[in-house]
Amino acid sequence: MSFRSIDIDALDEDILVQDELFVLSDGLEVDPETALSNVKTKEVEVRNCLTRGDTSNALIKAIETPPYGLHTSKAKNQNTKIVMDVLISTKATVGLVKSLSTEQQDILMKYIYRGMASPNLYNSAVLLSWHEKLTEAAGVGCIIRVITDRKTV
Repeated sequence: MSFRSIDIDALDEDILVQDELFVLSDGLEVDPETALSNVKTKEVEVRNCLTRGDTSNALIKAIETPPYGLHTSKAKNQNTKIVMDVLISTKATVGLVKSLSTEQQDILMKYIYRGMASPNLYNSAVLLSWHEKLTEAAGVGCIIRVITDRKTV
């Protein structure tokens, strides 16, 4: 019965540490001020697209390069607001959702779930409509990938 006293997790080399999720390829962690600055720049670009009526590009710009990181909550909240503004101002269509790449669809689903987590801030009916169209276009695999992904928006 001595085998039960061995901690097999200590022998596993593939232990995931939360801090390692947000390290860039050059070994540096995401800087919260830089992330917030990038989101504010993105907000201007998205507003310009919405003003021109270019909702497709506004959605793509809003969901591209989401701020990931442990200490980027301000940037995450601001980017969520940008995405929600685009979703509220745009009618959900399967064609628009199908034009997105698989990665973009997954990121959009993350934002839809984040919005649903705050029903007092965002319109749940709009989010449910987007969820329906996104699930129709991307399938249930999109939901599974989002639920199992450790990087949250």
